[in-house]
Order: sequence, then structure tokens, then C-alpha cells
Amino acid sequence: MNKTKPNNKERIFIAGHKGLVGSAIFRLLKQTTNHELITIDHNDLDLTNQNLVKEFFSKNNITQVYMAAAKVGGIYANDNYPADFIYQNLLIQSNIIYSAFKNGVKKLLFLGSSCIYPKLANQPINESELLNGYLEKTNEPYAIAKIAGIKLCESFNRQYSKSHGIDYRSIMPTNIYGPGDNYHAKNSHVIPALIRRIHEAKIKNLCKVKIWGTGKVMREFLFVDDLASASIHVMNLGKEIFQSEINPMCSHINVGTGEDLTIRELASTIKEVIGYQGELIFDVTKPEGTPRKLLDIKKLSKYGWRYKTKLLEGLKITYEDYKLNIEKNDNSILRLKES
Repeated sequence: MNKTKPNNKERIFIAGHKGLVGSAIFRLLKQTTNHELITIDHNDLDLTNQNLVKEFFSKNNITQVYMAAAKVGGIYANDNYPADFIYQNLLIQSNIIYSAFKNGVKKLLFLGSSCIYPKLANQPINESELLNGYLEKTNEPYAIAKIAGIKLCESFNRQYSKSHGIDYRSIMPTNIYGPGDNYHAKNSHVIPALIRRIHEAKIKNLCKVKIWGTGKVMREFLFVDDLASASIHVMNLGKEIFQSEINPMCSHINVGTGEDLTIRELASTIKEVIGYQGELIFDVTKPEGTPRKLLDIKKLSKYGWRYKTKLLEGLKITYEDYKLNIEKNDNSILRLKES
């Protein structure tokens, strides 16, 4: 089970390195050379195939894993493909975590999602709110898969941390956005969806843009480079420091900004960034999800980390990324990437 480190370097596998979060973690880790980064394209390794994942781990002498691979999407995708979301994510998580353990990987970071919390959780949402109420129905299958990932890490720690020296950690990010996002017309999350919709309305000189819901629900947003920074920070915390803020049955850590705004305010800000002069119309017949999802980030603050990128700055960077990749975005489809 023991893994040697060639040249005393960690061999770090980033699962989902081409997705939104995985690519940001890859960019940040690549800035230093005290480790070796291991990546593989989805076309070359189907993470839902247990035998292929086991073979990949057995051949690559991996010592650390960042689990940023997942099947993800917005309200429309989650509501229309529930079987795909729960089945594929359960397979991906189980295959990676189990193969990591069987091949002697001591440290692993699982990236989940704030949708794991109950729809009507107390605000701001403390980590202890997990499993204390009903989930939002539109993304319940995805949320259950992510909860299973947390509990899988916890269960391996409880059973094997002393005997095998493993340390598998989980972080729960708030809503993430930034360069490399999926701007699909139906399957994307709220920020990329609004950027695409409002940009197209500007180009086509449309006088109105329709937005799902009342615009009153509140959301918290974190720039993807900040999540990458938080991921590496949590992964590298000393074991005693990390365990001082968690317990074996509630070991996940929230990652966010501690600030939120309404979807109406978000849409208005994106409208300003894009320079659109038309009207925003809210379709109250469409679903809009949980009323509010603001994370309690006191534990992460105690670990000495805080976000850097303000929303307006991050939206400007994201919009420039969208314009640079319009042709690719127009042909995008729901695909395997991180959460």
C-alpha cells in the first residue's frame, strides 16, 4: 500500500482537469515545480468504468488526488436528466476514491456542492445542516450523489485512517463561475447562462431578455481561481490543524465569500458589464430553486483563507472569456466536468 515519491515529489492526479474547477487547480499547481501533475482526457479514461480507473491508478504511482470531475449542469439539466446525474456521479466518485485507497493514495480532496444542504436550511448554512431537511427537488439526485461522496471519504477515514494513514477531505463550494465555464443555452449554470443570453440579446438588438423565476432568490458566487486557491490551501493544511475544526461524522468544509445577492441584482450587474440597454423580464412560471444559499465560512476563515476576486471583477473576466470562445460555446453540449 505504501507509495514512493520519485525525487521526493508528490504525484498529483487532477480528475477533471479540463473542467471549470479542475483547470483552475491545474493552472495554480503548475506555477510551482515541487510536484508532478498527472492528467488524462475523458476520451482516454472513462471515469465511470471501474476497471479502467483501477488500471490507471495502478500504473501511475499517484500520491494525491483532487477530485474535480463530475457531471454538472444548471436547473434545466438537473431537472431533465436526473438519472444521468445521480448514476454517473456515484460511479465517478466511487471509482476514484476506491482506486485511490487500493493503490496507497494517502491524501485526497473531494469537491462537492452547496446543493447538498436542505432547501430551507438555516442561513448562513453551517456544515452541521447536512441531512437536516429535504433537498431542493430540481437537483436532488445530484445532491445525493455529492452527499454520498462526502460520506464515502468519511467512511474510509473512520475505517482506515489509523491503519493505513489516509486523510481524505471534502470541501463544499458555493456557486462557481469564471473562465472555462460551460455556456450552453440550456445546460449551463446561472452566470454563464445569463452572460450568453444577454450578450446574444445585445448582438441581435433585442429589446427584452427573459430570465427564469422571480429574481428574488439569493445566491452566493465564488470566482473559480479563488476556489482553486482554497482547494490547495485545505489540502495542504496539517492534519492536526484540519481536524481541530471538524469531527469524523461531519468533516466537510464550506468554501465561499460569505456574501450574496439576488438573481435580479446579478442579472443587472451582468447587463452592465455587457453594455446591454434592453429590459430584463422575469418569468415567474419557471423554477428558480432554493430561496437562499449563503454558506457559513467561519471554519474556512479559521484556516486562514479568504477570497480575493470581487464579483464585478470576476464577471468582467468571465465575459471576456465568453467572447473569446463564442464559436466553441455555441457548439457546446452538456459534458463531463467538475462541479
